Amino acid sequence: MSRWPAKQAMQERILSTADRLFYSQGIRAIGVDTVAAEIGISKRTLYNYFPSKEGLVIAYLTRRYVVPKPTDDPPLDQILAAFDRLERGIAKENFRGCPFVNAVTELGDAVAKIAADVKEQRRLWFRELLSRLDATDADGLATQLTLLIEGAISAALVRRDPALARAAKTAATVLMAAAGVAESNSTKVVARKPRTQRS
Repeated sequence: MSRWPAKQAMQERILSTADRLFYSQGIRAIGVDTVAAEIGISKRTLYNYFPSKEGLVIAYLTRRYVVPKPTDDPPLDQILAAFDRLERGIAKENFRGCPFVNAVTELGDAVAKIAADVKEQRRLWFRELLSRLDATDADGLATQLTLLIEGAISAALVRRDPALARAAKTAATVLMAAAGVAESNSTKVVARKPRTQRS
């Protein structure tokens, strides 16, 4: 029998454990020996899979790095659903903010590129959806929506209030309406045409 399935299973166990510990207690606070002990393996065995703590941290962040992709759902529904997912995430007992921002705060330049890539991918996802809606300045508006998400995460980390995500969603709706995006009564998204003045 091939050893690859067992190797992959152990890698997943290590990453799952590291994810839980790094996110809940901080990367600097958790050593490789703690991760190994939690799994019930030796530090040497862990190093067979990840040769350094830095390598384990990069793998942990990469595992969390899910590139959003537009679907066939109405674009506005997809955008607003991002705020709904955020609200559910904030409501979880183990919410500790953004793992990528946390990592940069602790480790600086060593993980800054991964964090920047994640944030930019979310912004580009917003931009693609806004472009489908013919929003005015989709690029600039995508940046604004990203800032609303980031602001809600930071504020919620301090106040522990999921309603902050709802406030960000309301602000996003206002910004999109100002950019010419409106929602019809049937919940389908339409681009709002500018009014012409009557003479």
